[in-house]
Parts: sequence; C-alpha cells; structure tokens
Amino acid sequence: MSLSLEELERYRPDRPVALTIGVFDGVHLGHQHLIGTLKERAAERGLASGVVTLHPDPLQVLHPEIRIVYLTSLEERVERLRATGVDTVAPLIFTSEVAELSAREFLALLQEALGLKFILMGPDHAFGRGREGTPARVAEIGESLGFDVEVLPRPLEGTSGAVSATAIRRALAGGEMDTVTRLLGRPYSLRGPVVRGHERGQTIGFPTANIAVTPDRALPQFGVYVTRAFVAGRPHASATNVGLNPTFGDATPTVETYILDFEGDLYGRELRIEVLHRLRGEQKFGGIDALKAAIAADVEATRAYFAEHGLEP
Repeated sequence: MSLSLEELERYRPDRPVALTIGVFDGVHLGHQHLIGTLKERAAERGLASGVVTLHPDPLQVLHPEIRIVYLTSLEERVERLRATGVDTVAPLIFTSEVAELSAREFLALLQEALGLKFILMGPDHAFGRGREGTPARVAEIGESLGFDVEVLPRPLEGTSGAVSATAIRRALAGGEMDTVTRLLGRPYSLRGPVVRGHERGQTIGFPTANIAVTPDRALPQFGVYVTRAFVAGRPHASATNVGLNPTFGDATPTVETYILDFEGDLYGRELRIEVLHRLRGEQKFGGIDALKAAIAADVEATRAYFAEHGLEP
C-alpha cells in the first residue's frame, strides 16, 4: 500500500480534488462525457479535477489467462486525458497488491495521496476487492471518510447503444472504421518507431514504413486501409497494410505504411497514423506483378478518398 501511496502523491494537485477512476482505454466519447461532467462538478465546489487511470486493466491482473488488447498505450491515454483539461492525471499501476485493497482502503489511499473530496462514478462502476465498491457502498464510505459521491444516471448512448471500449474493439475487429471514428470522437491511431522489415516494398516501387506496434495494441481487421501519416507533425496521405502478408507467408502481423509522394529516411523515427477507411481485405496474390497492380490500385483509391472527403494533404 505504501508503494501505491508514494506513486500517487506525485500527482497531488494544489487543492482538494474531485476524482473519477477507471481504465479509460481509448478516452472515447463516453469517457469525455464523464470527464466533462467531473470538471463542472469540480468548478462548482472549488476543487481541482482529476482522473486516476488504472494500468494494466484489472481484468488482466485478476485473470492473466485472458488476453487484453488496448485501444491506446498508457502514454497516449495519459496524453489524451490531460488534453481534456483536467488538473491532474494520475496513472496507477494495478498490481495484485492493489487488487487486494478493500473499497474503503482504496478510497482512503486516494484521500491521503490526492486529497479526495468528491468522486464521480458511472452507474455500473465498481472497484476494490471483489468489486465491492459499488456506487451505494462508495456513498457509505464517503459519509464516513468525508467526501461526496455522485453517480451519472446512465452511460453515454450512441446510435447503436452505449459508447464503450468493448464496442469500439468490436467495430475495429470488423474493420468498421466509420463506427470506430464515431465512438472515439476521432480517427483510430497507431504509432511507434519505424523499424527495418523485409524491405520488399523498396524492390517493387512502393517503399513502406514498418511501424513497430506493441503486441497488446488492438489492430483493425487485417487488410488495406486509407490512412493519414504524421511525420514530424505534418500529415501525409498514406495507404497501410495491416496483417500477415499472405503472399509471402509471414507469421507475425505487421503495420506497413506507404506514404504517397514522400521521400526521406524514416528509420528510427516515430510515425503515427490515423486509420480512416478500409479499402479491402487481405489477399494472397499469385505473383509480384499482381501484387504491384493491387498496391497501385490501393494508392489511387487513397488519392480518390482524400480528394472526395476534402482532406489534407
């Protein structure tokens, strides 16, 4: 418990704080709605606003046999949470030690480390050992420890139900990028250093940047996508293949981006792409000429998409 206390105290604001707690993977529209309400409540009470983001997902710690994939890395999640304008973002590493804390112990920790005076919860939110910290139980603890509790009446609804990370992962696995963009409130993005791959693209006239994406990142359904690549902050039209390259029989998925009309060495640099639109599924081609023709068609389709949607560049 002392380790968690020391970890959190670094993020203590200069006045008592209103908090919301969760994983916040993706920082999607539902999360943004919750945090917007939190900022309003904090301002009404003269409190700082803060988010405690748990990593890894508690499910991964409690059930290690379950593979969890994330919509955002912890680094990107913290960046996006800070961009909402809250006063503090406190990443808390969720360990088996933290999992054993009762709801009261966990909330007392937050009170001591961060100055908790108000907590905002979703209706199905729970934390603490055995998920005992339901909204009703947290309200009881708040009366005892001296902080207020509010529960949002219902999660933010989209056109096809509640906005959730689960719904976004499902749409992503189906290559439904319009749905993913709508639920996130922005295009889905991947980023990582450019590493050397097989360098096949160089030999066939379409040099690609091989982005090293961590194995725990959620990938779109394998296939070819219209993407927007950001090099040193500047956007470029690009086409990206996500998958196993069945023509060559690769065993490990890769994310390979061809940046249109771009010349330069990207090896070792970080590259971020926004995944905008699915062009086609993964295909195994009978030879290099057929593959080159397909890539050329993908490039032209990418140009057409950018032109049709009035996107830069």
